[in-house]
Amino acid sequence: MLRMSTLFLRTLREDPADAEVASHKLLVRAGYIRRAAPGIYTWLPLGLKVLAKVEAIVREEMDAAGGQEVHFPALLPREPYEATQRWTEYGPNLFRLQDRKGGDYLLAPTHEEMFTLLVKDLYSSYKDLPLTIYQIQTKYRDEARPRAGLLRGREFIMKDSYSFDVTDEGLDASYAAQRATYIRIFDRLGLEYVIVQAQSGAMGGSRSEEFLSPTEVGEDTFVRSPGGYAANVEAVTTPVPASQAWDDAPAAHVEDTPDTPTIETLVAAANADHPRDDRAWTAADTLKNVVVAATNPAGERGLLVVGVPGDRDVDMTRLEAALAPATVEAANEDDLKTHPELVKGYIGPGVLGPQARPEGVAFLSEEDATIPYMLDPRIVPGTRWITGANEHGRHVFDLVMGRDFVGDGTIEAADVRDGDEAPDGSGPLELARGVEIGHIFQLGRKYAEALDLRVLDVNGKQQVVTMGSYGIGVTRAVALLAENNHDELGLTWPVQVAPYHVHVVATGKDESVFEAAAALATELEAAGVEVCYDDRPKVSPGVKFKDAELIGAPFILVVGRGLAEGTVELKVRAEGTSEALPVDDAAAVVVARVRAALAG
Repeated sequence: MLRMSTLFLRTLREDPADAEVASHKLLVRAGYIRRAAPGIYTWLPLGLKVLAKVEAIVREEMDAAGGQEVHFPALLPREPYEATQRWTEYGPNLFRLQDRKGGDYLLAPTHEEMFTLLVKDLYSSYKDLPLTIYQIQTKYRDEARPRAGLLRGREFIMKDSYSFDVTDEGLDASYAAQRATYIRIFDRLGLEYVIVQAQSGAMGGSRSEEFLSPTEVGEDTFVRSPGGYAANVEAVTTPVPASQAWDDAPAAHVEDTPDTPTIETLVAAANADHPRDDRAWTAADTLKNVVVAATNPAGERGLLVVGVPGDRDVDMTRLEAALAPATVEAANEDDLKTHPELVKGYIGPGVLGPQARPEGVAFLSEEDATIPYMLDPRIVPGTRWITGANEHGRHVFDLVMGRDFVGDGTIEAADVRDGDEAPDGSGPLELARGVEIGHIFQLGRKYAEALDLRVLDVNGKQQVVTMGSYGIGVTRAVALLAENNHDELGLTWPVQVAPYHVHVVATGKDESVFEAAAALATELEAAGVEVCYDDRPKVSPGVKFKDAELIGAPFILVVGRGLAEGTVELKVRAEGTSEALPVDDAAAVVVARVRAALAG
C-alpha cells in the first residue's frame, strides 16, 4: 500500500516557471515528473505508475493482435542509417556522437533499420511471414524548441511496431489490423482522436494516417469536412479548377502602380485605373511570388519561388512537407542580392520559370539558369493575373497562365482556410488543432531494398519484403490524458490509468480516525483496489485535501468528523460529487464503484 508518509513525493503550490500548458504544470506540481534538462524529464513514482498502465494497455492490444515484443538498444551504429540515407536526411534533429575510437553512433529517433536487419538476420522464407514485431522504448530527437513538457521533448517513449509481408495485399491486411488495434488502444485509454490523412515525411512510404487528439495546445493543424474527409493540413490537396479559354483575353500590359505596398492597395488601384471589362479585380486575381530558401540535410542551400493567389499566404509547414527532407525559411536580403533580377515587391514570371530560360536549358544543371518556379494548383491555364513586372512601382496586368507564362510544376504550399472545399467534394473544411498520438505508414519496400531484406517466395524466387510502420507516443499519451483530465484543483485521472484508484484521507487528531482509515485502506487493498493512504499525523486536513485533489485519483475516501456518527465521505474526483457512506459498508461500496469504472 502507498502511504503518503513514506511516498517519495513533494507537491508544489505554484506552477513551474517554464510550464506553458496545463499538463506540464500539473504533472510537475503533483509530483509525477521533474525537469532534468530542456525537453528531458525524470519520472517519479506516481508518474511511473501512470506510464506503466498506459504501456500495459498498449502491450495487451498489440499482443492480442499477434504482435511480438522485442527491445533494441537506443545507441546505434551509423552504418544502417547511412545505407538508408537517413544519417543525412534527419539533419540536425539527430543526436550524433562518437566513441573513443572515433566510430560514429546515434541515439535512435526511430528503429526502422534495426527491425529490418533483425528480420533479415533470422528469416529467409515466405513461410516465416507475415510477421509483426514491436517494442516500447526510449527515443531521442534534438528538438530545436522543446516545449509543453511531455508533449514535445528531446527524450520520449514510443511504441513502434513493424509488419513484414511478401505481397502488397499482405501489407494492406497488416495495415488494416494495426489500424484497428490503434482504435482499440485509444478507446481504452479514453483519448479522443481523429484519424486523418498524413504525409510520410522522412519515414517514406505510400499510405500514411495520423491519430490526432484534438486540443487547443496542439501543434498540428488538421481539417475535417461534414462528409467525413479528414487530413493533416500538410496533406490537404487543392481541388484543381478547370482550365479556361483565353481567346478573348486582352494582351498583357505593364502599368505604373505607385503607392501600392499591399495586395489591398494594388487591387484598389487596379479597379480604379485599369478595370476589367467583366467584373472587378479581387485579391484572388493577383499573383504573389514568394522567394524561399530550402536547405537539404547536407546543408546545401538554394532558392525557390512559389507563386500563390494574392489572397493566400505561403504556409511554411505545408511547403516544408512538400519539400521534405529539406527545411525552408523565407529568403533573406543576402539571398536576394545573389539574384538582382528579383525586384523585391515586384517579382513576376518574366524572370522566373521556363519562359525566362533559353529553350532546353534546365535550371538544375546550368550555371546561368533561373531558380525553380512552382505554382499553386489553382493557377491553371487561362487564368488572368496581376503580378509584378520586375520593376519598382510597376505591375503587369492580364498575364495569362499558359499563354504568357508557365511554371516548373505545381506545389501544395498555400495556406488552407476554414470554408475551403474538401478535395473529395464532401463539403467545406473546418480547421482544428491537435496533438499526434499515433502514426501508421505503409512503408513499402524502401527499407527492405536499402538493406536487402528478401525472402524466397512459393516459387523459390527472391522477393523484396514489404513493410509497414506503426508508432504510438506513449509519454505523449500520458501528457494528453493529463491535459484532457483536470480542473482548477488538479488532475482528474480516468480510473484505467490513474496511479491508484482510491485516495484514503484520515483527518483530525483522534487515533480512532487513523485506525478506521487504515482498516478501510487494508480492506480495499485486499479486494484488489489500488490505494494510497494519507496517514500523515501532523498535516492539516486542508493540506491533505489539496494534495488529494492535485494528485487526482478517481475516488477520495475521507475518514474524519463523520466517524463519530458512523459515516465516511466518498468523493468522486472528476464529477466533483460526494456522499456519506456507513463506515461498515464503505469498503464494499467503493470496491463496487471501482470495478464498475474499470469495466467501463
